[in-house]
Amino acid sequence: MGKATGFLEYTRVENAGQEPLERIKTYREFHTPLSDAERQQQGARCMDCGVPFCQAGKPIFGMVSGCPLNNLCPEWNDFVYKGFWDEAADRLLMTNCFPEFTSRVCPALCEKACTCGLNGDPVTVKENEYAIIEKAFESGRMQPNPPKTRTGKRVAVVGSGPSGLATALQLNKRGHSVTVFEREDKPGGLLMYGIPNMKLEKTVVQWRIAFMEAEGITFRTSVNVGKDVTATELLRDFDAVVLACGASNPRNIVAEGRDADGIYYAVDFLKATTKSLISSNLSDGYYISAKYKNVIVIGSGDTGNDCVGTAIRHGCKSVIQLEMMPKLPDSRAENNPWPEWPRVCKTDYGQEEAIAVFGQDPRIYQTTVKRFIKDEKNHVRAVETIKLQSVIDPKTGRSRMEEIPGSEQILDADLVLIAAGFLGAQSYITDAFGVEVTPRTNVATEVGHYRTNIDRVFTAGDMHRGQSLVVWAIREGREAAKEVDEYLMGYTNL
Repeated sequence: MGKATGFLEYTRVENAGQEPLERIKTYREFHTPLSDAERQQQGARCMDCGVPFCQAGKPIFGMVSGCPLNNLCPEWNDFVYKGFWDEAADRLLMTNCFPEFTSRVCPALCEKACTCGLNGDPVTVKENEYAIIEKAFESGRMQPNPPKTRTGKRVAVVGSGPSGLATALQLNKRGHSVTVFEREDKPGGLLMYGIPNMKLEKTVVQWRIAFMEAEGITFRTSVNVGKDVTATELLRDFDAVVLACGASNPRNIVAEGRDADGIYYAVDFLKATTKSLISSNLSDGYYISAKYKNVIVIGSGDTGNDCVGTAIRHGCKSVIQLEMMPKLPDSRAENNPWPEWPRVCKTDYGQEEAIAVFGQDPRIYQTTVKRFIKDEKNHVRAVETIKLQSVIDPKTGRSRMEEIPGSEQILDADLVLIAAGFLGAQSYITDAFGVEVTPRTNVATEVGHYRTNIDRVFTAGDMHRGQSLVVWAIREGREAAKEVDEYLMGYTNL
């Protein structure tokens, strides 16, 4: 695969990004692709490694190594090297329904397991994927291909995030008539309203939705299943129902003063900004503004980073990110060898921008909120934080974070954004269908399956496995579609 000596001849070169102080002037994607010749050199770096961990998607010590979609990375890297772009697209689309999404927002599990990265820099697998699918769009190779015959079976998919879209695409390809229900005004789920434009411009999502409609899939927006449409109605009108509603319960911060105004969940902050951008380029004012405000973001994951980048583009006065856990090492520790997922500190685009604008990394580690301080108008004006330390529980032998007395600190805050993750499915939808849930409130199924305890009702994505990555959502959608197809037809060729 690739050029036999390519990894020795060529160094890793990534798509250049605009400088932070320049890119914060817009909400656009900010990386410039390499030329075809440069990209082919990057494809040439893929080694004939024998055992390609990049496509394994297998758990190693509790963390998945390689791509959960089992993308055939070495094969399409080889095609990229040889300039066979159409063949590369064919190989890519065999396993990935939406490479235009994953090549933008996936943390590249493939690259973290790349054999070339064992003693050097990994292959630019994610950017190669981006180049393949973008070239397929530009060349006109991506054309709607509706099924030539229909099975007569009707399937309702509830939720239009990546798992719902993957389920719908696969079932429609099989010839089933698929209707996707979405409670928001536009399809796309977290792809539309949960991920900022800087990472995924919404024209990309809208293009995919239009493509799927041209292939025969129906989208019904502003329909909240469980409220606007009952479970009974769906089960009456469809042969199967797939619940792909995501893990939609944001994790709260329980502390004194939580009822203060000016404290929002990150998803509401990000969604409001995206909606206003789409409708008026923020001129309507219908969003939660961070302009001239001291912003505290609670949580340092991807969503917290997105809040930092968005707040800076609003024109915030300052931004701080609070993280309960200690800072991860800058490089792999000895007890975290390849091809395990690297537990290392990542400075993402939002943090890079905060460093450029304010002169320092916004993250404060081993810190949590003790109380929110309000003014006389019940608006948050500060947060009191306290430092944490890791201690070993003598009974369980496990570590836990414990407060350090006397380490309290007051931080100015006009806007607080809670980006502490999500907890399971929303009860109104699971109650409506009567599906069983796990102790973590995810929809319960047999291990490795997607059929719920209710006849003809299936589930997929974060609603099933808990908060996770877009690649896992797509994997679950594809697997659920296969199980639905087998249920409807007695066999499956998906």
